[in-house]
Amino acid sequence: MKVLAIDTSTFVMGIAVVDGQIVKGEIITNLKKNHSIRVMSAIEALLQECDMSPKDLERIVVAKGPGSYTGVRIGVTIAKTLAWTLNIPLVGVSSLEVMAASAKYFQGLVVPLMDARRGQIYTGLYQAVRGDIQSIVADQVILATDWANELKAYDQPILLVGNDSVLHEATFVETLGHSVQVASETLHNPRPSELAWLGINREPEDIHTFVPNYIRLAEAEANWLARQQERTE
Repeated sequence: MKVLAIDTSTFVMGIAVVDGQIVKGEIITNLKKNHSIRVMSAIEALLQECDMSPKDLERIVVAKGPGSYTGVRIGVTIAKTLAWTLNIPLVGVSSLEVMAASAKYFQGLVVPLMDARRGQIYTGLYQAVRGDIQSIVADQVILATDWANELKAYDQPILLVGNDSVLHEATFVETLGHSVQVASETLHNPRPSELAWLGINREPEDIHTFVPNYIRLAEAEANWLARQQERTE
């Protein structure tokens, strides 16, 4: 199966093409640049380099969030448009799960995280089982201090993964001590090829109803809903 994977949920832009059991190619950048003006040209360039055209694709896999609201929206919109235009299946995968998959051979628990501001993080709890990453605690937004305290109960080695890990490392070390460590820099950028593998055999989504998983509303949206609620009371 020929799969195109797209991840724009953070500053990292990842595009991969997988053909059967072979990773034909991938593009990964970690730059503070606008994904919207770069993704389609990156997809086109990668397909050309892999001697493929869009009509050769058989599935689109996209990182569906959480992450940057704008970034997630860009990736999902492009993925839905391609899947609908090409009439091929669309699969969404947690952006945190993709991050955790980079550490799928760690002997312990994997904690992917993204900064969510005001001391909060987007995170989940994953564990490698025979080379496959499995979710132990569902993705959530939570205060880093609260999450560190909850992880104490597992009494296992813990690996923090993600480019924002350094922002919260001290909080986890203070609570968990030597049982926690931060992944090497080479593991922090989520790999789009891992995204492709995660989604290659999953049940497709309904293209028309598929939406990003932001976990929480953007602040502007939350404030708007609060004002609407006040008007109806």
